[in-house]
Amino acid sequence: MVKKLLLLLLIAGTLWSDDQLNDKIKSLVGDAAFAKNRSFIEIIFNPTEYYYYNGHIDVVKVVETLEENGLLNLFYKKPQSLELTFSTNGPPLFFVKLMGETLRSMGYYRYITKASKLDSATFYWKVQLTTEYATNPTILSKELHKRGCSIIDITKEHMQSWVYDIDMTHAHLNLQEIQEGQQIVFNRSLYAHWLDVSKVKKLRVTSNKGNYWFPYIAYYDNAMRLLKVYKRDKKSWQLKLTLPRDTAYIKLADLYTLKNIKSGLQIEGIGQK
Repeated sequence: MVKKLLLLLLIAGTLWSDDQLNDKIKSLVGDAAFAKNRSFIEIIFNPTEYYYYNGHIDVVKVVETLEENGLLNLFYKKPQSLELTFSTNGPPLFFVKLMGETLRSMGYYRYITKASKLDSATFYWKVQLTTEYATNPTILSKELHKRGCSIIDITKEHMQSWVYDIDMTHAHLNLQEIQEGQQIVFNRSLYAHWLDVSKVKKLRVTSNKGNYWFPYIAYYDNAMRLLKVYKRDKKSWQLKLTLPRDTAYIKLADLYTLKNIKSGLQIEGIGQK
């Protein structure tokens, strides 16, 4: 048994000559951990071709393999301040909305924007939060996949600072979509209600009994550009809304406080787009 293991280690060491993959693994686990576990790493990452896609390292596969084999430490001894930087070549406003939705789906409700920058081709958004563990790249990848996005690269600057490069080519918000003739009920929420209205021309919105709704409705296109805002400083029970031509998403809220719609709203889709 020992001879077989030594033979496997020898074969793996002979085949291991991928400096690019080496460097990526080192950047994620650290030089000391890489040196300590090099023989094991050479086995679990063989063949190296499996960790490439279109000529580039498939960093999500790398992270998954490290996690499955106990080589990626994401936990802190006590709650720490964590910085996450996200970069993309997609529309900035859409990106911030999409990433905010993604973070909340992972349980990160409290974070602050530390910095944002838009250069000629790339938008950067840095957030800070307090947590007991670093964001799990595999879970983040799965949540982004639900929204048509993928992780191109991950850079671990140090244990409390990670950088993610995100591809938004096929991005969409992971929102409930309403169809013609369909009725949706929104219950009480701490946040404004969002809805994918890309398949309908009009909406009928009814305020449930017990509300004091002063409508605030924002219309956005598929890149999250604001098209129109409807505000009404008068208590309302029902509205029939004709959506601007390029509307993909709407935000339903109250002009003053969401407590005014504590009993919820009913929405009906009218007219197929």
